[in-house]
Amino acid sequence: MSPRPKILTPQGNLQQAIIEIAWKQIAESGAASLSLRAISRELNITAPAIYNYYPSRDDLVTALIIEAYQDFGNAQMAAVEAVPESDLPGRLMAAGWSYRAWAIAYPERYHLIFGTPIPGYVAPEEKTRPVAQGSMAALISVLLSLQAQNRLRELQNLEMPLDPGRADPEGELQTLAIAVIIWARVHGLVSLEISNNLPPKGPGAEYYYHCELERIRRDFITGE
Repeated sequence: MSPRPKILTPQGNLQQAIIEIAWKQIAESGAASLSLRAISRELNITAPAIYNYYPSRDDLVTALIIEAYQDFGNAQMAAVEAVPESDLPGRLMAAGWSYRAWAIAYPERYHLIFGTPIPGYVAPEEKTRPVAQGSMAALISVLLSLQAQNRLRELQNLEMPLDPGRADPEGELQTLAIAVIIWARVHGLVSLEISNNLPPKGPGAEYYYHCELERIRRDFITGE
């Protein structure tokens, strides 16, 4: 029996090939089915060759989560920066539309970072938390610019204080709270859409999303 041929790739490309096959496997069978041995078979390499890069499945999952968050954040930042700095409402809308576009283009990645946890996997927060927070950088940057121009409508008429016992002289907690609320609102619609859980009858996902973004714009930007 002839030996199994090894994949021939330039130095450093094997690691990216592993990542690409992993995403393909997740798209086809779900994240819970991710298998280092299956990836090695598809790449025609031995399992130890993968272990040199990812000693365990969990290490590979962590790498995928980090890549997804970084790509997600970069897509939103690129969309924001394509709009003139003087058009802050346009920048906010660009961030929102980019959020949906990325999720539709990469549903398996969106589900990995926001969907059902993988049985037995616990994300190392010291590695995943910074990139998760970074994925909101585009939105927060727009909100901070609005705040600097006194155009960010604060959360008002709350029955409880924003954060009892903590001073917020610069409005940072207020801005973060608004960012989380906006994220939750768009996340809900996007998650329903890419999971095919929106009602089959009606104006459609894009219409719902457009309405929500316009509502967000009116809710949080003054002088509109």
